[in-house]
Amino acid sequence: MGARLLLEDGTLFEGTHFGASGESFGEVVFNTGMTGFQEVLTDPSYYGQIVTMTYPLIGNYGCTVDDMESTRSHVRGFVVRSYETIPSHFKSEFSLDDYLKREGVVAIADIDTRKLTRILRVHGTMKGVITSLDTPLAQLQQRLADYVHPVDQVAQVTTKTPYRIPGEGLRVVLLDFGVKMGVLRSLRARNCDVVVLPAYSTYEEIMAWGPNGLMMSNGPGDPMDLPEIVETIKRLIGRIPIFGICMGHQLLCLARGAQTEKLRFGHRGANHPVKDLRTGRVYMTSQNHGYVVREESLRNTNLELTHINQNDGTVEGVRVKQEAAFSVQYHPEARPGPDDSDELFDEFIQLMKQFVQGGDVNAKTK
Repeated sequence: MGARLLLEDGTLFEGTHFGASGESFGEVVFNTGMTGFQEVLTDPSYYGQIVTMTYPLIGNYGCTVDDMESTRSHVRGFVVRSYETIPSHFKSEFSLDDYLKREGVVAIADIDTRKLTRILRVHGTMKGVITSLDTPLAQLQQRLADYVHPVDQVAQVTTKTPYRIPGEGLRVVLLDFGVKMGVLRSLRARNCDVVVLPAYSTYEEIMAWGPNGLMMSNGPGDPMDLPEIVETIKRLIGRIPIFGICMGHQLLCLARGAQTEKLRFGHRGANHPVKDLRTGRVYMTSQNHGYVVREESLRNTNLELTHINQNDGTVEGVRVKQEAAFSVQYHPEARPGPDDSDELFDEFIQLMKQFVQGGDVNAKTK
């Protein structure tokens, strides 16, 4: 059965349909990871996107519940060069095709993903539609032109009600902008008492839990769509230690007067080198973001640049001077990808301990 992928610039790819049948619109992006397709599919940060995997063979080790980063898929579509129908791995529970059908994700294979990736690199991410239907091309083009990306995507993926993951250690309130299971696992591995709250929780609702620290998670969309959350963060800075990841990083920077902008094609993959300016060490990191903090906007703030991307020089980490708050643009919990930066969770723990003991609460890390 055939399928088509149409880009907003008029480029048309024809290939083989797999996954769910139907038609799906979204922002077409690409991920450079060789593995981790299931974590990509279930990462809430991919909400509203049609994801292209640049590695040519996807699905050969199958899918398992243990590798899911949330309870469902969040992508609008999936694009691969080829996929495996009979996975081979001792943990595999179902195939990629079966999973996409179950989750209602329309997918296309047997297209030139190298050509598609080059188009996105040169011209930037753009709207697109995958269809397995016989919709006339002119009608499909009109529907794509009329399609508008959803705003405030965080509201679509955040938890609706608070929940707690008990632990015997320090209490961490986590603002859920689309949190991955990997972040929760990293906190639980350190015996934290974790309380997960909806993204739009107020200052009073957050502080009512008596947190030792605040974690701000990853999430989809434009951080500029969330001014109400930025105002809440402004009140929290200086009251409790804060650690932000990805969307949480961008919101922390906005709360301190910095600005964000959209990247041409974003950073999505498990092989992005990041340099820690304090130590000179370079880490391989997992990343998934389409927006970035503008470095020049840091100049008139009390934000110190701590990490940069070695590929394009963009901002990858900051700390708030004289306050117990720091953040990184990448994913230290990985899932998928290298866990080189997992130690940042330990730095957050030490920061909370200093705060509890009344010591120097500046976010000084090694």
